[in-house]
Amino acid sequence: MEKIKTQTVMFSGGGTGGSVTPLLAIFSELIKERPDINLIFVGAKVGPEKELISNFKEREIKFLTIPSGKWRRYLSLRNLLDIFKIGAAFYKSLLILRKEKPCLVVSAGSFVSVPLIWAAACYRIPILIHQQDIRAGLANKLMAPFAQAITVTFEKSLTDYGPRAVLTGNPLRDISALIANSVAARKRYGFRVDFPLIMVIGGGTGATALNNLIGEALPSLLEYCQVVHLTGYGKKPQIISNNGNYQAFEFLDQNEILSLMVASDLVVSRCGLGVLTELAALEKPVILIPIPNSHQEDNANLFASRNAALVLSQVELKAEKLASEIKSLLNDSKLCGTLSHNISKIMKPRAAQSIAAIIWEMIKIK
Repeated sequence: MEKIKTQTVMFSGGGTGGSVTPLLAIFSELIKERPDINLIFVGAKVGPEKELISNFKEREIKFLTIPSGKWRRYLSLRNLLDIFKIGAAFYKSLLILRKEKPCLVVSAGSFVSVPLIWAAACYRIPILIHQQDIRAGLANKLMAPFAQAITVTFEKSLTDYGPRAVLTGNPLRDISALIANSVAARKRYGFRVDFPLIMVIGGGTGATALNNLIGEALPSLLEYCQVVHLTGYGKKPQIISNNGNYQAFEFLDQNEILSLMVASDLVVSRCGLGVLTELAALEKPVILIPIPNSHQEDNANLFASRNAALVLSQVELKAEKLASEIKSLLNDSKLCGTLSHNISKIMKPRAAQSIAAIIWEMIKIK
């Protein structure tokens, strides 16, 4: 490998875990190649990113914050207020970049990254953007014009971004050690090994509608399965069971989430690309309930079109229907096998390694 110009690479994302977890996978690959590389993460003060970064076991990652604003594509007074936040974030980003002098800035989406990317462009610092979802989000649309490279999860995005786009898949760190020990994960949380376990994932910030559906469906569900429920901060459903076969958590670190995912017979989830990538790697049968009228519906439609997941619309979904679909799938081993096989084929493998190779190419001395 050629000499590296500087050992500092800056990453940014947040608001939800979906824009952070792919970056953690890239961290792992960079550290394998150069253990001495300096990695910095820039996120918001409020959000899951600080905890996700602090729980990264392989290395301490310097965490810096900037104000987080958001541009909403509908009339809102908060848009006016957030213009000032975005301006403050841009100014602070200029100061951070001037002090830290990164040789590259990387983002996988999120509005908190936008002012940082714009500031990096002002300093002519190389930029890499990763597009996870099939539909490009507004944040990436605002950042992509300034990027020298855009890595994408799906082939469709190649036409969205043109010649700078590279098909890599979505980064996922090595999870082989977790796959080997699913029984231990069940025992650690007090779940039986002889009774089906489903995992419900509402997304990095939780999903109130999905959480409430599960809360209402619990009496039926607990007749034939155990439930581990990741609700998001402050979003536990009001109906909570004291049955030991149900456990709810507002937040777990990524290792624990993956361990429980491995241990589960079936997963019920939103459709962020981070969790979909994990489910594909683990070959899990899954019921997807996308956020209505969002990019998640595009993600879900792709999985449904390839018979890689059972997709339910939230709009008219009732607790009774959800419980019935879960029971039916748990009892259909043939369909579970088909879904598991098909979901394992939907993602391009070795994405983290591919993106790390692009990073090394971008920061070498010419």
